[in-house]
Amino acid sequence: MQKKIVSAIAVIALIALSVVAYLSYRVVMADNTKFDQEERVVFIQSDATIDDVLDALSPLLKNPSDFVRLAKQKGYYDYYKPGRFVLVKGMSNNDIINVLRSENKPIQVIVPSMERLEDVLGYVSQFIEADSLDLLRSFNERDFLFQTRLNSYNVLSLVIPNTYEFYWNTSATHFRSRMLKEHGAFWNDKRLTSAHDKKLSPAEVYTLASIVAKESVKPEESRTIAGVYLNRLKRKMKLQADPTVIYALKERYQSFDTVIRRVLYKDLRIESPYNTYQISGLPVGPITMPEISYIDAVLEAEKHDYLFFVADSTRIGYHDFSKNLSEHKAKAKAYTAWLNSRQIRR
Repeated sequence: MQKKIVSAIAVIALIALSVVAYLSYRVVMADNTKFDQEERVVFIQSDATIDDVLDALSPLLKNPSDFVRLAKQKGYYDYYKPGRFVLVKGMSNNDIINVLRSENKPIQVIVPSMERLEDVLGYVSQFIEADSLDLLRSFNERDFLFQTRLNSYNVLSLVIPNTYEFYWNTSATHFRSRMLKEHGAFWNDKRLTSAHDKKLSPAEVYTLASIVAKESVKPEESRTIAGVYLNRLKRKMKLQADPTVIYALKERYQSFDTVIRRVLYKDLRIESPYNTYQISGLPVGPITMPEISYIDAVLEAEKHDYLFFVADSTRIGYHDFSKNLSEHKAKAKAYTAWLNSRQIRR
């Protein structure tokens, strides 16, 4: 009888151990993902509570309570981090917690050329936690502008189109600091020396490069065009750049999606700190974000005697350059006649 009791106890103990082992395996090692895709991305905000974390995770888990149990055991429940995390189908609770603890995945963001600061910051806000309004406010903070010796017109010059890597939980001030750091790295001794030789600040080089970028889509012309504008600046001539007039028109009517293919004579009279037919020197700020190649085109501008250029109707996309006004007027007249023949009114 005693042997039977001992055997029964042993069986019960074995069953209990089996149950415990199974539960432990299920909680720690078993697949706890509930999604069909190979991967799912989880975003945890900087101000998230543990309830917010669980709300984000629960739809992806077969058994959320098992996850909570292990999260408490491993200390994750009280110490979680914000970020962008990638869960893989078939992960266990242990795997998931390890990922959430240490694998905040960065994102590669291609920052493209755009015309205005609010445009590019709105674009960037799609990839990081900071929203576009917070980003815009951070760039226009008075103390920051004072520190960088910039203003609301030319602070865009801090953002250089390129590919950058960010963590999703990047704040507005962290993004701004990153752009300032990248700007400092870009303006190395060689570039600064070249800008100084041309009597231009980095912001002014950026602004001039923005005009060059809008003038021609042909990279092989960019250094020649930059040379024209530098020649005009040296001679205290107005730049008279049509793209600045187009920008002034867009800004006045707040219609930056409008395509303007032709600048009319009446447009040249628009009063704007961007209209280089009315103001002397450079406009108050850039009219677009120039690619690095255009910034370098200004810094490495071609040395020549050209003072004028006009679009070449015989080579679409290229320009015809002149050294004197009479030659330029003849070429401009021919181009105007070509526009009229194509009935291009605006």
